[in-house]
Amino acid sequence: MVDVITICGSLRKGSYNAALARLLPSLAPADMKITSAPSFANFPLYNADLQNEKGFPDSVIALADAISGADGVIIVSPEYNWTIPGGLKNAIDWVSRLKEQPFKDKPIALQSASVGLLGGSRMQYHLRQSLVFVDALLFGRPEVVVTFAPQKFDEKTLELKDQPTIDIIKQQLAAFAKFISRVRPD
Repeated sequence: MVDVITICGSLRKGSYNAALARLLPSLAPADMKITSAPSFANFPLYNADLQNEKGFPDSVIALADAISGADGVIIVSPEYNWTIPGGLKNAIDWVSRLKEQPFKDKPIALQSASVGLLGGSRMQYHLRQSLVFVDALLFGRPEVVVTFAPQKFDEKTLELKDQPTIDIIKQQLAAFAKFISRVRPD
C-alpha cells in the first residue's frame, strides 16, 4: 500500500482546490491510501529570528512529520496573483528550514483548479521551482489542471461532476503510484 498525503494550498472552506483534495481518496487506485496532511493555517510568518528564539512551532513539526512519514505528497493548490499562495509558500519555507529535510527525495504530484482558462498552471510552474530547491522528486504527467472550475463542480455540494476531469485525475493517481514505486522501491 502506498501512503500519500494531500496538502491543500487554499484555506477557504468553499475552495475548489479543497474540494478536489477531498475527492482524491475516492479516486485513488486500490494500492494507494490518501489522507490529508495537518493544516498550515496557524503557522506564523516565517522569520529566522522567531525560529532561533523559539524553535519550530508544533504545527510545523506535525506537517514535517506527516511529509516524512508519507510515501508521496499531492499538493492541490489555487493560483494567487499568478503564483503560489502565500500560506502554502510560508509552510514550505518553515518546513525547508528543518535539519532533516522532509521534502528531500519525496515524490510530489501537483494539482490545481481555477475559475479561469489556465487552471493554476502558473502556480504549478512556480511551485515546481521551489520544490526543486528542497530536492523533491517531481512527478510529471499526466498533469491535473482543472480549468473553468465553476462549470465542473456542483455549485452547492462542490462535488466534481465533469467526467473527463475525473478520468484524468484517476490516470494521474495511478501513474503517481507507479512513479512512487519506481523512485522509492523500499
